[in-house]
Amino acid sequence: MSDILTRTAQFIREKLTGDCTGHDWFHIDRVRRNALQIAREEGADVGLVELAALLHDIADWKFHEGDDTAGPRAARDWLTQNEVNPETIDLVCDIISTVSFKGAGVCTEMASLEGRCVQDGDRLDAIGAIGIARAFAFGGHFGRAMFDPEVPPELHKSFAAYKSKGGPTINHFYEKLLLLKDRMQTSTGRRLALQRHQFMEQYLKQFFFEWNPDAPNWP
Repeated sequence: MSDILTRTAQFIREKLTGDCTGHDWFHIDRVRRNALQIAREEGADVGLVELAALLHDIADWKFHEGDDTAGPRAARDWLTQNEVNPETIDLVCDIISTVSFKGAGVCTEMASLEGRCVQDGDRLDAIGAIGIARAFAFGGHFGRAMFDPEVPPELHKSFAAYKSKGGPTINHFYEKLLLLKDRMQTSTGRRLALQRHQFMEQYLKQFFFEWNPDAPNWP
């Protein structure tokens, strides 16, 4: 397993060099470290968790015209080329197919403990100080407004609705980021998410106070 992990890490690092959306190699590495911490505390297969974490954004649907099959296909191609056993390939691809948040009303619960570790690790990197920075980097890359008090957030009931969203970045906190604490699937993930969630709440309080001290409680 160590050889394929080394090759995969190098492959992903080269592939994601230059990304400016918050989905770069450093995101992958943080998710890997988060997921491994969770895996060790929860008793999961750390090799499988690390491999899936390294590949979880190999072809993110957000950069492939909404195609959520692009990631599992790309991962399967890479792992097959490297002669990984079919059972491991299936497990990794299943994790990748389910890992992403797909809307407030869409269930994305993982079938395996290893999947839950990777998903919680990914979601930890979407919240807290780094999560805030990533949200604004992503929004700026796609030309989204920072904030518009006339545009309310929307809790998307389907993946199709979530994919078509284009609201201001601040809305993303209410449509996804603030929801993640209660959607962690491991006890370790829930523990690690709490402080990051509280930091986001404090950040938003300060943001709205600076935006308009007379109306600090949007939405």
